[in-house]
Amino acid sequence: MTRFAECSWLCLFCAVTAIASPAQTFTRLASFDSANGANPQLMSLVQGTDGNFYGTTPYGGGLGVGEVFEVTSGGAVTELTTFGGTTAGYPLSGVIQASDGNLYGTTWQGGASNTGTVFELTTGGTLTILYSFCSQTNCADGDDPYAPLLQAADKNFYGTTLNGGTKGYGTVFEITSAGTLTTLHSFRYSDGASPTAGLIQAKNGSFYGTTLYGGSKAAGTVFEISAAGKLKTLHSFGSAGDGAHPYLGLVQATNGKFYGTTHDGGAHGQGTVFQITAAGTLTTLYSFCSQKKCADGANPYASVIQASDGNFYGTTSAGGSHQQGTIFEITAAGKLTTLHSFCAKTNCTDGANPWGGLIQATSGIFYGTTAEGGYYGDGTVFSLSVGLGPLGN
Repeated sequence: MTRFAECSWLCLFCAVTAIASPAQTFTRLASFDSANGANPQLMSLVQGTDGNFYGTTPYGGGLGVGEVFEVTSGGAVTELTTFGGTTAGYPLSGVIQASDGNLYGTTWQGGASNTGTVFELTTGGTLTILYSFCSQTNCADGDDPYAPLLQAADKNFYGTTLNGGTKGYGTVFEITSAGTLTTLHSFRYSDGASPTAGLIQAKNGSFYGTTLYGGSKAAGTVFEISAAGKLKTLHSFGSAGDGAHPYLGLVQATNGKFYGTTHDGGAHGQGTVFQITAAGTLTTLYSFCSQKKCADGANPYASVIQASDGNFYGTTSAGGSHQQGTIFEITAAGKLTTLHSFCAKTNCTDGANPWGGLIQATSGIFYGTTAEGGYYGDGTVFSLSVGLGPLGN
């Protein structure tokens, strides 16, 4: 393991940036520099039981094809493992911490067939490849997983693959901690294609997710699937104004409804925030680029989260005052507030182009990453405090 800290050179580059008000503070915590990882993309950080945060970069690290890292709330980054060689490569979607305390995730490539893996990693850095995709004839088990895993109530893990399956358009799978994989569904385009998002398990026990393409209008879907593999398409994107191409899945809110984003479509073609019921009734809450020069943001990859104040928070990869992405807040009624526009500092040292989503830590503060920007241009880890108190208080 290798430890890096942005404040290691006379604290010259350890700076608090874009303080909007006493109640709202944006802080760049760390800058990736290739050696300690590069360009975190379709992932959100996870807070571990030790209070630190864990994530992945698909590039950088010792062999240049990604790593799993740990970062403290003070910005010290530790490389837990670096991918490459015959093991795995390009982890796009982050990790989860399972009930056994270990970290689990996927890599887009690498493994026995170089079509992706499922891996387990201890917080001490011991890596185990649990499964290599395309182990079955014609990749009937799926290949190229983009999405993170979910540990369900049965303690098994569930996820999706971008490609493969019996129809070639990706799969939904279940895998045990011992590495036994079961394909639950193979997409056939008419019911969805190329899922880049992971799954959530709803209060009713079923799983919900999105596909990037496919469906009756070819612009992606929202679906429900049971643990037995019975899939129901709830919505096909592509109608005028309802958005297109949802990248990173859903969140179930306290009201039982589901919320997510689309990267494209909507009233201005630059993406949306939407609400959908379990019965499939979809409402577009907000269409990005509603303001001049897309000052409100554009093209979100990540979904939203519901915070302790009941509102939703997320990121856009583009738009904002400097056209390099934003952090936003949106109410259940669709009122959107831009909290931070990236590239507010010279050379975008506050970060640029956040592809991943936010998490709310136990402190009440939000944490996330940007794919670019920072002092070295390889992305950042940041925090944003909006005055919310510690969770549970």
